[in-house]
Order: sequence, then structure tokens, then C-alpha cells
Amino acid sequence: MHEFTLWAPGASRVMLHLPGLDRREPLRLVADPALGQEATPETAGLWHASVAEAGHGTDYAFALDGGDPRPDPRSAWQPEGVHAASRVFDAERHAWSDGSWPGLDSRGAVFYELHIGTFTPEGTLDAAIGRLDHLVDLGVQMIELLPVAEFSGVRGWGYDGVGLYAVHHSYGGPEALQRFVDAAHGKGLGVCLDVVYNHLGPDGNYLREFGPYFTDAHTTPWGEAVNLDDEGSHGVRSWIVDNVLRWFRDFHIDCLRLDAVHALVDSSPRHILAEISERTADLSKELARPLGLIAESDLNDPFMIEPVAGGGRGLTGQWDDDVHHSIHSFVTGETQGYYVDFGTASVLARVLKEAFRHAGDYSTFRGKHWGKPISPDKHRGHQFVIATQNHDQVGNRATGDRPSATIAPGRLAASAAIMLTSVYTPMLFMGEEWGALTPWQFFTAFESPELADAVRQGRRAEFGSHGWAPEEVPDPQALSTRDASVLDWSEIGRVDGELDHGAMLRWYRDLIALRAASPDLLNDSFDAVTVTHGEGWIAMRRGSFTTVVNIGPEADIVVAAGSVPRLTWGSIETVDEETVRLQPDSVAVLQVQG
Repeated sequence: MHEFTLWAPGASRVMLHLPGLDRREPLRLVADPALGQEATPETAGLWHASVAEAGHGTDYAFALDGGDPRPDPRSAWQPEGVHAASRVFDAERHAWSDGSWPGLDSRGAVFYELHIGTFTPEGTLDAAIGRLDHLVDLGVQMIELLPVAEFSGVRGWGYDGVGLYAVHHSYGGPEALQRFVDAAHGKGLGVCLDVVYNHLGPDGNYLREFGPYFTDAHTTPWGEAVNLDDEGSHGVRSWIVDNVLRWFRDFHIDCLRLDAVHALVDSSPRHILAEISERTADLSKELARPLGLIAESDLNDPFMIEPVAGGGRGLTGQWDDDVHHSIHSFVTGETQGYYVDFGTASVLARVLKEAFRHAGDYSTFRGKHWGKPISPDKHRGHQFVIATQNHDQVGNRATGDRPSATIAPGRLAASAAIMLTSVYTPMLFMGEEWGALTPWQFFTAFESPELADAVRQGRRAEFGSHGWAPEEVPDPQALSTRDASVLDWSEIGRVDGELDHGAMLRWYRDLIALRAASPDLLNDSFDAVTVTHGEGWIAMRRGSFTTVVNIGPEADIVVAAGSVPRLTWGSIETVDEETVRLQPDSVAVLQVQG
């Protein structure tokens, strides 16, 4: 027996298609005004049917008012892709072995962002399980999966999802995600899932046929906005909030990363993010384990992580791109585009202590004043997730090149040391830990030729305006673009020019281990951070530790008396009791003894 339910407030009749059973069944309104039944906001537009012969593995689709059969907006399983029938998935079939898993607080955990389709050559969740021991040995604590929601085609980044309840068929489907999370928990690793509610992909998006999922009252960079505050928005909000809760409940996910929340335009008395935060908090109490919510926000506004009762959004944490931009520009010298206000040691020193470069001051790239400052008495460093590489900052370059392809190993080591000894929650991007040279490029496999060509031409035009020749921009639709982006695990044992991949991996492991074993490095109070700098060097003090980096000419860097090196990359010499000299592209983590 399976209960089929559909929200379709504008439909006059709904037919359930069961191709495997060679049957069609009508759905009936849960509250039918024609029968004198008064609908509530929760039941208005809901259709229902019970089918005794249906169960796990049964294919089905819905046809509205005589139209073509369409997949379920809440389908958990699309084995043949976004245009085909849905399949019933019974989440309770999995025999979980993580009963002793206590959960993991996302604040302060070492994150590791990976894309299932390129983390291994096979590109599946089951294949990724085989690499979990590498992550355990590295010392990371929280795996962050790029979106797994069903999208058009067999390969892509996942940010064009249209089946937000389903797990992409090429990754192994919903059962594979349960196996992956179970295996991760068994090795002491938490799992964070990237989810996208601010827009949906164009191919296979049938939501408009079912209800008012979109509104033209607002716009986003991707077109019309998801309907969060217009007529009929109660059903859309329920669709989103229920999706959040099911990842935690049915898949034992520990944390969600919410994509581009600044594009969730909502003028309702209770913002959708506040509703998600409060419902997640309630579920966390019920499940007796921490559940995290991390926002990607371009607003540079800490109200995202402030309590709902005080006017905030109540989220656990938020991404902080300003720290990435500051570190990246400092070690690479890039100051084009949105890096224009970054690149100096003074800017890096500021963000290491104050989180934001733009906190109410003028943003040249945006052409306006931007952001709000943090308050050390209200905000903690672990509420901000930082990275020196991530899918956006690598993948949205024209050729998807990583810093390891262009800068000296000493500068890669310096970036890692700054990140992993900072006051923030650090996040690595897959392969970063050994200085992977494989690019991570933008790739798609849209089934519509017109859409595929539009994406191809749009990508070339975008980077052409920045000086790249069209032939230099990889074709997103080409299989070779995805294949070039797959991690080459054999690099770990290689030396490429000056880059010793094994040595870089040991550097990351040692930094993460030192962080985990040192209370001073786990203290996330902004008041406990002191930063000094010169033109090409910076020294960050965290309790008894000082991280010193030199990417310029030789410079004397003042440190605490009695400090001794704990970790070094490059050349460092002691000048006197209070001064050390680092050669160019060198970094050291020092500690006061006694």
C-alpha cells in the first residue's frame, strides 16, 4: 500500500499513471468544496489516492487536466532522469548502522567540499565510500557534498536541479546516499549537503504545471523568483521546509549548506530562512543530535547567524568569501574583477580579525557601500566558514584552474596555514590537500540541444568580455570537460616540478592535527586574535601560537619571545629572542613555550 499525495491547487482533475501496473487511478481532493468540505491552508489543493498494489519500486506519474504525465514534484527517485516517471522510495527500508552516531556540530569542524561526479573516476556515491579513509587520515570532520538533487543529463555541477527531493540517478539514487552517510558516520565523519532553493534549472522543470511555484513579483540573477510570499506561497514554502527536514530525518544528514540565500526574496512576516531555522531546531531536539544550517550569502551581514527572536535568520553559520578573496589575492597578486579591493597584507590582516573586508564601506566591484560589521561580543569565528579554494572560486574561472597550477608551493602552504590556524571554520576543496593540478571546470549534459548551445555560447561570451579567447573556454557539454575535472589520485605519489604532492599532503595533515590538539587554535573568540603585517608578510597571533608568512622580499617578523617553530615550510632562521627571518614563500607556525 502506498499513499500518493500531490499539491496542485489549480487542477480540476488529477490522474495517477502507474505504467508498471498498467493502471490509471484518479486522485481526489483531500478537502473537496463540491462535497461541502471546507479546506484549510494545509489541505487546500491537496489531492490523494491509496493504491494497495503500489510500494517501493513502483513507477508513477501525475497527469493534470488531461495533460501529459509528469514526475512528482516531491519524487525521491528518478531512475531514468528528469523527464521520466518517478519511482516510489521507501526511506525506512535501509537498516541504519549509525545508532551510536552522536552527531557533529558544524561550527569549528574541518569541512571538505567534494563533487560526487568528479571525486572518483566512477562518479558515484558508492565509489566515494572507498575514499573515506583518506579523509579520516587527513583529519577532516565534515564532508560537504555539492548538490545531489536530480538535474538534467548524466553529469553537471548540480546547481540546475529540478527534482529537489530526488538523488541524482547517475550518483546511485537515494539508496546510495543512505549508504554513503551511514558509511561516513561509521568512520566518524559528518555529512553536509548543499541544497538549492533560490532557483531551479530550466530543463525538466515542470513545477509551473502543478502550482504557483514561481512569481514575477521578484527577480533573481536566474530569472523569476521562487514564490515565497505571493498568492499560493504556503504550498511552496511547505515544499521547501519539508525538503529540509527530510534530508535530516530520512538520510541522517548532519548539516545543510543553503545556496545563495540572498536570492530567497521573501517579504513575509516570517522569512523562509527563519522558518527553516526554527523547524530545524525543533527536529534537532527530537533527534537528539545537532543539525547545522550554513548560508551562502553575498550580503556580508551577520544577521544571518543571529537569533530569530532578535530579528536574525537563526542559521548556524555562513560562508565568508571576503576571507577567501583576501588570502587568494595576497598569494596570487590577482586584483581583477571582484578581487579589486583585496590583495594587500593590510586587507588580509583586517579580515582575519573582523571577518569582512566590506562591512559598510565602499565596494568598488559593486559600485556601492556594502555589508555590516560583526560584533565580537555577539559573533564567534566558528560561525564563519572560509576556504582558500572551493567549487565557485575554482570552477567559475574560465579554465577552472586551481592556484596550484600557477603559484609556488610555498604560497599554497602559506594559504593553508592561514586558513587552518585562523579563528574561522575551515573548508578544503577536494584535492587541495595534495596540491591537485587537475582543473575543475564547468560542465553540463543538458538534453535540450537549444539549451546546451545557449549555455556554451553564454559561457564563451562571459569570459570573452574578460579577455579570454573563445577557444580557450572549455565546452561545458563536452565529456572531455568533465573528464579533465576528475581528481587524479595518483598525483599523491608524484613530484611535478617544484610541487611535491606527498609533502603538501603531509603539511595539511600536520596543520589539521595541530589545530585539533591545540585549545588556543580552537578558541573562536575574535578578541583573542592579533595580527601584524608588513608589505609582503603577515603574523597572526592566536594565544600561544603565531602563524608567520612571507611572500615578499626577506623581512624580519616580530613574534612572541620564546617562540619555537612547530611547523615550517621553506626557510626560517632565528635572529634573536623576538625576531625570526623567513625567506620568500615561506611560512611557519610558532608557539611560545612554557
